[in-house]
Amino acid sequence: MTKIKLCGLSRPCDIEAANELKPEYIGFVFAKGSRRYVSPETASGLKQLLSPDIKAVGVFVNEKPETIAGLLNSGIIDMAQLHGEEDEAYIRQLRRLTEQPIIQAFQIFHADDTGNAEKSTADFVLLDSGAGTGTVFDWNLIRNIDRPYFLAGGLSAECAGTAVAALHPYAVDVSSGIETDGYKDQTKMAAFVAAVRKEDRI
Repeated sequence: MTKIKLCGLSRPCDIEAANELKPEYIGFVFAKGSRRYVSPETASGLKQLLSPDIKAVGVFVNEKPETIAGLLNSGIIDMAQLHGEEDEAYIRQLRRLTEQPIIQAFQIFHADDTGNAEKSTADFVLLDSGAGTGTVFDWNLIRNIDRPYFLAGGLSAECAGTAVAALHPYAVDVSSGIETDGYKDQTKMAAFVAAVRKEDRI
């Protein structure tokens, strides 16, 4: 079954919707330049509302490893997603500070970019069109990748089923595709989850 990550949640009502929809993952964005940014204090409060069956992923851009490890080891998040210029040395440093899982994001512009993703020592990789650009990249570039991955970039209820049928990713990751006027839209969240689950049943 394709796993689902609803990313960029920032309000108690977002968490309530997620608890009803039961995705495997939700995401808190800790990159201060993002309009979806939440503080560690806000994330802590939201995590307490989150169903224990759903993993909270913290999204970071070139953050200090010590900061990420602190959030992981305190239980505010369960996994870290690295969405900046973090390299293998950075991952090794983070692993010395925490045993929690790591997702490394890769922007896919050329077929060669999948090779970098395949070599990553992170627990999971995420393939995206850019740093949260909300656009779809050429899926043909990743058809031969030889490891499980999170698929991101421009996904919505309208194309999620097609993505699952065509690529069979480990997980799909959505943020802007479940928003209206910059806020999470419970109707769009439900439609996205339904589209993925429907394709899984076929």
